[in-house]
Amino acid sequence: MLLLLNACSSSSGSNSEEERFVEALLGKMTLEEKIGQMNQRTGQWEMTGPAPKNNNSQQLLEDLKNGHVGSMLNVVGAEATRKAQQLVVDNSRLGIPLIFGYDVVHGHQTMFPIPLGEAASWDPELAMLSASVAAKEAAATGLQWTFAPMVDVGRDARWGRVMEGAGEDAYLGSAFAKARVEGFQGSDLSNENTIAACAKHFAGYAFSESGRDYNAVEIGGESLHNVVLPPFKAASDAGVATFMNSFNTIDGMPATASSYLQRTLLKGQWGFDGFVVSDWNSIGEMIQHGAAADLKEAALRAVKGGSDMDMEAHAYLAYLKELVESGEVDVKYIDDAVRRILRIKYRLGLFDDPYKYCNDEREKNNLLTDEHKEAARKVARESMVLLRNEKQILPIDEAVKSIAVIGPLADDKDSPLGNWRAQAISNSAVSLLEGVKSAVGTGIKVNYAKGCDLVTGDRTFGNILNFNNDDRSAFKEAVRAAKKSDVVLLAIGEDAYQSGEGRSQTDITLSGLQNELFEAIYKVNKNVVVVLMTGRPVVIPELAEKAPAILETWHAGSEAGNAIADVLFGKYNPSGKLPMTFPRNVGQVPIYYNHKNTGRPVGDDMGNLWSRYTDSPNTPLYPFGYGLSYTSFMYSNLHLDKNEISTGDEVKVMVTVTNSGKVKGKEVIQLYIRDEVATYARPVKELKGFKKVELAPGESKEVSFTLGKDELGYFHPNGAYVLESGKFKIMVGGNSIETIDTTFTMN
Repeated sequence: MLLLLNACSSSSGSNSEEERFVEALLGKMTLEEKIGQMNQRTGQWEMTGPAPKNNNSQQLLEDLKNGHVGSMLNVVGAEATRKAQQLVVDNSRLGIPLIFGYDVVHGHQTMFPIPLGEAASWDPELAMLSASVAAKEAAATGLQWTFAPMVDVGRDARWGRVMEGAGEDAYLGSAFAKARVEGFQGSDLSNENTIAACAKHFAGYAFSESGRDYNAVEIGGESLHNVVLPPFKAASDAGVATFMNSFNTIDGMPATASSYLQRTLLKGQWGFDGFVVSDWNSIGEMIQHGAAADLKEAALRAVKGGSDMDMEAHAYLAYLKELVESGEVDVKYIDDAVRRILRIKYRLGLFDDPYKYCNDEREKNNLLTDEHKEAARKVARESMVLLRNEKQILPIDEAVKSIAVIGPLADDKDSPLGNWRAQAISNSAVSLLEGVKSAVGTGIKVNYAKGCDLVTGDRTFGNILNFNNDDRSAFKEAVRAAKKSDVVLLAIGEDAYQSGEGRSQTDITLSGLQNELFEAIYKVNKNVVVVLMTGRPVVIPELAEKAPAILETWHAGSEAGNAIADVLFGKYNPSGKLPMTFPRNVGQVPIYYNHKNTGRPVGDDMGNLWSRYTDSPNTPLYPFGYGLSYTSFMYSNLHLDKNEISTGDEVKVMVTVTNSGKVKGKEVIQLYIRDEVATYARPVKELKGFKKVELAPGESKEVSFTLGKDELGYFHPNGAYVLESGKFKIMVGGNSIETIDTTFTMN
């Protein structure tokens, strides 16, 4: 029976009122009920029907009725969540509502570009838009909580989960972390169109050795504080409701048990007042790490370390009561965790109405709407990066009378949805072929041929894909289509399940016969536009050398084909910039722009004895921040309002940007700094500002940035933030390599 009514659900209400409610409820709870709130369980049956008679399902049913579950995941739908909520509210002593969580990563049913693609827009407002649409759809299906955004800074393209983050840079990642949190949560968590966000994975997960998922992490304090942690701090500052810790160990310490990360830093120095959930069984996996002898010790280490909610390890439910009663765990850790969990449920408005998200009518009317699809199309086209455009083959000229659409991804309506696709309907994306046909109408002949298969076998989430097919039987048809067409659009890249969790690869070149298909097409028609659909940076030296045009579209979501056509035919001038470096070869990985200089950074006068490869340049194929436009931009008149400042003061940076081409376009102006001499060696450059401006042909605009203590300092390895006097180099340009520069001194 629900005993907890008339709670003020608005997050704008006074903290004292919120805390009085939480403390009063906490005071009514038994130890067993408190521990119950600290458990998250996955759905084991369709909640709209009776529980199966197996022991696991029956035990979950009893746990729900007894108030021994605080949250559920993978229960989706207004009816299903209502039924599960009712089990708890009607049967448990205090009727404390569940919170329902799900992986809503880049859309719920309307799919937006994968997060790495969204970051290529360099427009955080677009990420806020996509998150708000995803929240509205998810909330309409009974959910109140998403396990997103993933804010891990990723430098290794072999790691499959780079598709889920914002790329290799902490500054850019921080901007997108903030935007996504604000998009999911809005200004009021009790609003029925918002859901609680979760910053993950805390911390260091993307630094897994060899780019292999779940692997160990060895990282120094300087990189931890300057590279890994800033996006998490940005999420915390934005008011993110929850954090999720990570699977990995950091220098031997499981993140799940790290009191430094979770208690000292997050809940202490940062003042985070939400709760921390473990990743799936990450508490139990401490046994495999060799950091706990058994599940009981894992529960002990996790709760002391600051993990408030146990996702599917069943460690807390089994052992916390015993650990408290034996004196091994102080009840203050239990009270702190439960207080945090109740606080978020309060802010979501669940104590006012536990069924507020379970509305069948909203579910019918808020999924995959025309408005949402239009938003997805907008975000998708602004996320695309033009990597190459020799002889201005793009946009496609109006004189073109025939187009060949070729490739294993040309008519694929599923891969564009990407991995982590929540409740997307399989094969519901607009394919490239459909987008092109819709764009050209009847005036241009479209010749389609698949050319080859990308994968063989079962491509469901849990299975390893097979790319070792050697079936060239469809090459002939593809070559014929290319021969009789003015322009070829060759859609190649990665399957949706080639990246994502558990999808690390040692080889990030194009798989299967795709490069061979390109060569066969290129022999008969040199006007080849490569439409590259990927979930990560890939190695494409052959394409970069020969293909006249390459458009990186990522896995672009529900409206992929229409958005790609918008760019190909000039309806939208591409403005995307790479959020992650494209390597020349796999041997360069990890490769990232903000590396530190070595003691031997140049080799002209040192023979072979300098930091280099003997078989490859050090430079990337395409650098961080890179992206072309159908117009061109010129940078000039870089100047500062002062050449010397005192420590802690600000300096204003101004630069003139001119559209020197013939069409209107958007440019992302990027500002980098280098602290030339510091106690700890600083990177060769660091992104510290960016702005996106639109300019008409011939138009110039002065763009300004302000640099202050937040941009000019850095963290020492011990976590202390410092400002050090000395000379700073300022670099401004359209990517991380092509810049103009000046200097100033901080005294």
